[in-house]
Amino acid sequence: MQAGEQRKAKRYRINAESGITLSGLLGALVVLGAIALVLIKVTPAWIEYRAIKGAIVKAKAAGGEPRAIREAFDKNAEVNNVDAIRGRDLMIDREDGQVQVAFRYEKRVPLVGNTSLLFDFAGTTDPSGVVPDADKAAQ
Repeated sequence: MQAGEQRKAKRYRINAESGITLSGLLGALVVLGAIALVLIKVTPAWIEYRAIKGAIVKAKAAGGEPRAIREAFDKNAEVNNVDAIRGRDLMIDREDGQVQVAFRYEKRVPLVGNTSLLFDFAGTTDPSGVVPDADKAAQ
């Protein structure tokens, strides 16, 4: 390129418009809004799940008998506004002299209209992290 052509090319880049178009901005806002909607709807279910995980740890520490564990869980669940499960829904098992408490439940979170998200939550105090099936725990 010669000097005159370089100046012309440089001037063209300076005068070129840059930025986002109105349609691009609206599209980005729609995507961000959808993400925000999902986060706002899902957060309470996740907070409740974390409260249940904490409640089973406290219930396990509170007593050795299944009835005492269930009562301790119900008290803690009431304080933390847990509606998803109750003490009667807990799976309590004794392995190697150690009491293990577990839970499993589904939570449906409505999004918009007839669209919803289904979460399958599970947790245990067992160090292995294996949650027993509800059918096996009932036997």
